[in-house]
Amino acid sequence: MNTVTRRHFLRQSTTTVAAGAMFGGLTLPGGARAAAASEKLRVGLIGCGGMGKGDLATFFRYDDVDCPVVCDVDDRMLGEAVKLVEDSRGHRPDTVKDFRRVLERKDVDAILVATPDHWHALPTVLGCEAGKDVYVEKPLALTIAEGRAMVEAAKRHGRICQMGAQRLSSATYAEAVEFVRSGKLGKVGLTRAWAYLDWINPIGNPPDGNPPAGVDYDLWLGPAPKRPFNPNRFHFNFRWFWNHAGGLMTDWGVHLIQVLLWAMGPDFPQAVMSSGGKYVLEDNSETPDTQITVYEFPTYTLVWEHKVGVSLGLYNRPWGMSFTGTEGTLVINDSGWEILREPRKDSLEPKKFPGGPDPRPAHVRNFIDCVKSRRQPVESLDVGHQVSTVAHLGNLALRTGRRIVWDPATETVVDDPAANRLVTTPYRTPWKLPGLRGA
Repeated sequence: MNTVTRRHFLRQSTTTVAAGAMFGGLTLPGGARAAAASEKLRVGLIGCGGMGKGDLATFFRYDDVDCPVVCDVDDRMLGEAVKLVEDSRGHRPDTVKDFRRVLERKDVDAILVATPDHWHALPTVLGCEAGKDVYVEKPLALTIAEGRAMVEAAKRHGRICQMGAQRLSSATYAEAVEFVRSGKLGKVGLTRAWAYLDWINPIGNPPDGNPPAGVDYDLWLGPAPKRPFNPNRFHFNFRWFWNHAGGLMTDWGVHLIQVLLWAMGPDFPQAVMSSGGKYVLEDNSETPDTQITVYEFPTYTLVWEHKVGVSLGLYNRPWGMSFTGTEGTLVINDSGWEILREPRKDSLEPKKFPGGPDPRPAHVRNFIDCVKSRRQPVESLDVGHQVSTVAHLGNLALRTGRRIVWDPATETVVDDPAANRLVTTPYRTPWKLPGLRGA
């Protein structure tokens, strides 16, 4: 089997081979010097919840990283992040609640943005303007238009920016992608990604009330619409409310659809249809607990589906991806991948391949190395914007109840003003996002 080795892939990941192969090459930023490999990367953490602390702990696996400041609107989250830095680096970082105080600092080289989705764009764009490099969690933004503003800011200011969907840094996934590209599956006309998650349960319907002590709730809302505090909209569960995120379609879809696009190429879907709703969860969440989205690409169909409260997914895997060709099907998730042969064909030998190590450390290392070399990382914002756009289009089709036709050149839905209103988002005064179109 013609696959790249794990060692070879991990070496390549620092020079954007994976992203370059996926998107036809990326330009290098100019204007910033390359740092010596021995220099410490000083990271400012913005968003100290579970993802923020997890990402920072991954950065701390490397001795050439330090963190002089952590930022969050919640004193409790700040305290937990301070302890992480103290335990890992032996010093107490400064704490701030307003992310702009992080951007003003001369002792911060890069920012780690791990906020709720509606807060991804502003720190990233303003961080690029302030001369900071950026590692931002997925999905890239709350909307497609915000993502475009982020892409353009990174290019305009010559910054190194990476989105944190780490499977592009996985040698295991690289081997599977190479197998799909080899043609051994035959002609692939159907790809699937699915997430059947039994750990997602009803979150109840608590009344609105006062935010916890030590929380700057107005700052947490930021550009999002003003509304009373509700505990279900805060911290982890923000994912299930349209003002702050896109549900499982974007939360998990970006991770899994990215692998399908990596193997199949950089095309955008020509049209998208989606169906689903809240059929199981009886609570005050807004995003669908059940959703199926069908993407019409030029040479194949991509199907996304998710279901909560159960774990018996396709191919007996609670979540995963599959590529179905004329000779057989490749099925993959983090536990490994396997080849399933078509019953009447004998060109493929059924095989199973084990999963590899957690790719997050390699993904973070790729970002650190690219900050120092000024090369584009494996998941630049161009890459992150492409897959995030595909996921967002699923929600656009669901929320309008129509088959939508996408024009990637203008990043608009053809002849559908209602859908185009969902491509962007208005910002609450006084917040403004430089470069935001159509708000």
